Amino acid sequence: MGHLTARGHELTPKPEEADVIVVNTCSFIDPAKQESVDTIIEMGRYKTEGKAQRLVVAGCLVERYRGDIRADLPEVDAIVGTNEVDRIAAACEGLPLDAAPAEPYLYHDLSPRVFSTPRHFTYVKIAEGCDHPCTFCVIPQFRGKMRSRRFESVIAEAERLFSQGVREINLIGQDTTSYGEDLGLRDGLAALMGRLARIETPFAKWIRTLYVYPNRISPALLETIAANDSLVKYIDMPLQHASGNVLKRMKRGSNGDFFLKILERIRATIPGVAIRSSFIVGFPGETDADFEQLCQFVQAAKLDRVGVFSYSDEDTSASYHLDGKVDARTIYNRKRRLQSIQRRISRANNRKLVGREFPVLVEGPSSETDLLWEARMTTQAPEIDGVCYINDDNGLPIRPGEIRVLRVTGAHDYDLVGEIVDAPEAAPPPPAPPLFPILSSHSTALISRGQ
Repeated sequence: MGHLTARGHELTPKPEEADVIVVNTCSFIDPAKQESVDTIIEMGRYKTEGKAQRLVVAGCLVERYRGDIRADLPEVDAIVGTNEVDRIAAACEGLPLDAAPAEPYLYHDLSPRVFSTPRHFTYVKIAEGCDHPCTFCVIPQFRGKMRSRRFESVIAEAERLFSQGVREINLIGQDTTSYGEDLGLRDGLAALMGRLARIETPFAKWIRTLYVYPNRISPALLETIAANDSLVKYIDMPLQHASGNVLKRMKRGSNGDFFLKILERIRATIPGVAIRSSFIVGFPGETDADFEQLCQFVQAAKLDRVGVFSYSDEDTSASYHLDGKVDARTIYNRKRRLQSIQRRISRANNRKLVGREFPVLVEGPSSETDLLWEARMTTQAPEIDGVCYINDDNGLPIRPGEIRVLRVTGAHDYDLVGEIVDAPEAAPPPPAPPLFPILSSHSTALISRGQ
C-alpha cells in the first residue's frame, strides 16, 4: 500500500470503485488457499461488471502456484510474489515488470508504508524468513532463510511511529528470538527491545514481541522485559505440542516436561507475565496417548492464552509424506476437547482479576454493540486475544488511543468487563506528517484474503 500511495494511487476498500484490484493471498494451509482462489475469481468479475481494468494477485499463493495462476486464471493481469513487493506499482499500472529480484525482499525504515491498523497500534516486522525445519511449515520455501533488519533501521522506524501518535508497537517475524543472529548480534532481540524501551515519548508506550521460539528464549531477553515498564509482560511462545514423539516428527524436539521448566523460569523472572501458546492437533502419528499428554500439559501449564489449530495436510510440506494420518473427525473432536480444557483455565484466570485495576489501551466503540467500548490490557495482544469491554466511564470522557485505568467488574471465558476510574489523558500532540503523503491518481482496491 505504501508503494502504491507513493506513486499516486488512491486506495479504496470498495472493489466496485477501483480501476485496479489487488488480491493479497496466503497459501499456508488449504482453507487459506481456497479462500484466496475464491476471492481472485470473485474480484475478476469486476473487470466485466465494474470499472476495474486490471486484476493483480500478490502474496504467498504466487510463490506456490505461479504457473497455475497464469494458466488457469486468465482474468489475472499480473502477479507479484513475496520477494517482488517493489514491483507492485508497475504491476498495477500495466508497465513492464523488471526481472525477478536477485535478493530476497526485506523492508526497511525508508520503505513507504500505510497503516492498516488503527493509528494507536501497529506492527513492525524485524526479520523475514525462517531457518527452522518444522515439517508442518512451508514458510522457509516461500519466504526464504532468516534475514534480520538492521538494528538502526528498526529503531528509526519505531521513533517515527511513536512521533506519529502510535502507542503500541508489536514486533513480529517468523522467529523473533533469532533476530540479529545473521548480523552477528548475540541476544539481538533483548538488545533491540532494550533500545526501543529507551525511546523518549510524551506519553506511555507499549512494546510487545510475538512468535518467540521456546529453545531460543534467553535469560537476557526475560531480564530485559522484566526491567522495562514499557516492555509489556507478555510472552507469545508457540509450542505446537507436548508429546516428545509428536515434536520429534515435527522436527522441533523437546517435550512437555522441558516446556514446564521454561514456563517456570519465565514466570519467576517476569512477575505477572501472561503467556500465550498455540498447538496443532491431529499431526500425522499423533496417538491417543500423545493427545492425552498434550491435554495433561495444558492443564498443568495453566497458560493465559491458547490457540488450537487442526493439522492441515499440505502437499508441499514435509509432513505430507509422513504416515499415521489422523482422520478429520478425530482431529475435530481433539480440537474441541483441548479448547474446552483451556476455556475452564481462562475463565478461572479471568475471575481472579475481578476487583483489580489495570492500565488499558482504549480501542474505541465496540463492534458488538454501541453501548460498550473496547480496550486491551498489556496481557491482551491485538486481534488474537480477548478484550476488555468498558460499560461505565464514570463521567470521565475516553478517546481511542488513550492508556487509561480500568477496574475489572466482570469476567467471561476470554473477555473482561470493567469501568474507567482515572481522569482523561492530556490532549495528544498533533502527529508528525507521514513520510510518504498520498498524492491521488489511480484508484486501487487491495483485498487481503486467507491471512
